Amino acid sequence: MSTTASDPLATLGSLPGVPDAVDSVRKAVDPVYGHRVMRRRSNEVTAEAALRGSRGSAALAGADWNLEEVRRRTDFSGEDEARTVGAALRLTAEAGQLLSIWRQSPLRVLARLHLVAAGGAAPDDAVGRPRLAGESVDEPLIEAPLPGADEVAGRLEGLSQLIIAGTAAPALVTAAVVHGELLALRPFGSHNGLVARTAERIVLIGSGLDPKSICPAEVGHAEQGRAAYVAAFEGYTTGTPEGVAAWIAHCGRSVELGVRESTAVCEALQRGAA
Repeated sequence: MSTTASDPLATLGSLPGVPDAVDSVRKAVDPVYGHRVMRRRSNEVTAEAALRGSRGSAALAGADWNLEEVRRRTDFSGEDEARTVGAALRLTAEAGQLLSIWRQSPLRVLARLHLVAAGGAAPDDAVGRPRLAGESVDEPLIEAPLPGADEVAGRLEGLSQLIIAGTAAPALVTAAVVHGELLALRPFGSHNGLVARTAERIVLIGSGLDPKSICPAEVGHAEQGRAAYVAAFEGYTTGTPEGVAAWIAHCGRSVELGVRESTAVCEALQRGAA
């Protein structure tokens, strides 16, 4: 984020193409909230969106299981892929519990998310805190240069202050920047992608764009594919207006695909097929 404006997130919202992406997301979200199934069975739609969002986030982290396997499985210990899917499920469940804390203490929320994701899989002293100088990071999908520990600490604090101060930026812009920054920083020794996508979810819910958490962006990120995800993220890391705008648009398209998924769930429930 290279702007020095008093509200840099709002400034990003005016980048070429971003207002169109924001408008497109809003037009996609409103109809699913107006679906007749949402009047009586919104909890079922939320639960299904959570499951599908978890599956999508895990797929990007290298555990590309089909939905029925995720639904059927009860034991997520053992092999690496099972632990990844389990971490994604735990994070999605935890996200709704952290909304009230996010605006006051985002760093505390991020620490909690890493603790939940790690689930005892990392050394105790490395869980829930930003990595120290010399500590390695296990994040195979993201190959961008890894910032040093001092830079991580400074940028995390800057991101935290932006969130605490509030912004006039659209929810999509804030969510995309939070997601992109956490991927760029990879502040923890593991599970950074899962944490970043959960933080994006928290922003979308807490902003009021998706208050019932029925528009899982993780579904759309996975549907667009790992290569497209990485390419869009690499655009973000350039810091150029074009690159940042393309990342925001990519995140917007992911939300729209998540909306499409939940609309299909609503239609299935209406027919009695789910």
